[in-house]
Amino acid sequence: MNDFERKVYRIIINVTRFGKNPSLDELKRKTGNDERAIREAVKNLMRQRMLKWDTHKKMWNFLEIKKPST
Repeated sequence: MNDFERKVYRIIINVTRFGKNPSLDELKRKTGNDERAIREAVKNLMRQRMLKWDTHKKMWNFLEIKKPST
């Protein structure tokens, strides 16, 4: 996981703790990046099995919290 993916992951975790999902506009504002970069980061997190979308609850599930490799 690179630094940008880690930043997106932490934002999603922190926002969902309060029972809501971060919007794309909110992610753009907090990361300072464009939509394409955010979508790619979320796709990579899903490929790495760190995030999963729960269609029933309409919320993110955090499957595994990995420590960054050094």
